[in-house]
Amino acid sequence: MSPAGATPAPALALADAIRSGERRAVEVVEASLAAIAERDGELHCFNLVLADQARARAAEVDRMVAAGEDPGPLAGVPVALKDNLCTRGIDTTCSSRILAGWRPPYDATVVTRLARAGAVVVGKTNMDEFAMGSSTETSATGPTRNPHDTSRVPGGSSGGSAAAVAAGFAPLALGSDTGGSIRQPAALCGVVGMKPTYGTVSRYGLVAFASSLDQIGPFATTVADAAGTFDVIGGHDPADSTSLDRPTPRVLSVLDEGIAGLTVGVVRELLDGADADVVARIRAAAEVCAAAGARVEEVSVPEVALGLSAYYLIAPAEASSNLARYDGVRYGLRVEAPDAASMNVATRTAGFGAEVKRRIMLGTYALSAGYYDAYYGQALRVRTRIIEGFERAYRTCDVLLGPTSPTTAFPLGERLDDPLAMYLSDVCTIPSNLAGHPAISVPFGTGGDGLPVGAQLLAPALGESVLFRAAAVLEAGAPPAGDPGAVDPGAGGAVTGEGAR
Repeated sequence: MSPAGATPAPALALADAIRSGERRAVEVVEASLAAIAERDGELHCFNLVLADQARARAAEVDRMVAAGEDPGPLAGVPVALKDNLCTRGIDTTCSSRILAGWRPPYDATVVTRLARAGAVVVGKTNMDEFAMGSSTETSATGPTRNPHDTSRVPGGSSGGSAAAVAAGFAPLALGSDTGGSIRQPAALCGVVGMKPTYGTVSRYGLVAFASSLDQIGPFATTVADAAGTFDVIGGHDPADSTSLDRPTPRVLSVLDEGIAGLTVGVVRELLDGADADVVARIRAAAEVCAAAGARVEEVSVPEVALGLSAYYLIAPAEASSNLARYDGVRYGLRVEAPDAASMNVATRTAGFGAEVKRRIMLGTYALSAGYYDAYYGQALRVRTRIIEGFERAYRTCDVLLGPTSPTTAFPLGERLDDPLAMYLSDVCTIPSNLAGHPAISVPFGTGGDGLPVGAQLLAPALGESVLFRAAAVLEAGAPPAGDPGAVDPGAGGAVTGEGAR
């Protein structure tokens, strides 16, 4: 049972039924829009619902099927888009006052690829302003609520996308992940969320936060649906200078290959500081990997403990550069003033929220004369150390395992006035962004409070195939829905050994 009622059909199964004529895209999309209309007033997953466009697109998909044409692997599947993905002629606001009403003249590459695959966009989802946050509470349009408990946050910054999938509004959504913004809300909302290798999914049309860290990825209710979506949106894009000009791993076709004979490393440092019931779930996930024939051992990557400090210098520094374009002149909000300099200040003062201002100031300071080497330069050296630490771990391990979030979903408002506590929400996810490696969060039971826990798998660059194989194993062995999470938090150390014991 999903938090919104009946569990929606998996995306790939829906697409197959629509392509075969068994179901009509129009009826599937109407069901999605009805679910949104029924409950989104309570949850606020969407900044904009595209009902008319979605109905017209669904009718076109049905016309293609009737004519004997193949609309694509995601034919008629409702998809929600994070509101920092450009959509031609459709508001793209990044949940910020400074971009209210801005309509891009082009589509992001991922939006084009979804359309070619037959998907139907049903709306633009709420997010932390300019993707800066871990709870979707910094949005200028108000917070999103967790479908499992509306007094709790859905995570962030892609909280609207995660909550939309968890609530059954759409079987698929896209988000962006700069320091965990797909995986952390996926864990808190109990859905699958995946961050690809940096450069495997085009960033063209993604409104930039931190350009060396941002990646677009899928949310889904199943690992197979996330794999199918990654296969659709991945691949080289000449419009993106950071796009890898090499074959992107295909993942849907390898899901059944299992992990027998592989080595899974449980990262000791990712368990440090996590709640006891979360740690217990990760140790149970390790047992599932062992039962599937993998060797599971505890590994140490001490460099990941430096990730948070390095990230909160690198990301704000890049943000301070990227957000300089919002000056009241070229597009977006303009607050009139006697001269250009005053107009610029007034526009940014009115247009940016407190968290965005905090990060711009932090980043500008880190890049300023006299401080660059001590802060930004040092953070880049730490980033290199983190990459080297992962390289050592992958010499003996095929994939790594740890929690996605150190806690389950926390109450709305609890961390808003404590930035450090909020930033610590991403302590388990940030290292993969700094390294540029792929990672995925898979729902794995609940904590003692009955809220979802996510198990995070990490793989080396371009290791998406093995990552999804391991994710499929965890999904198959996850506790059943409704499991109260009765796992002994004091269960022993990480599993070490060959296969099931």
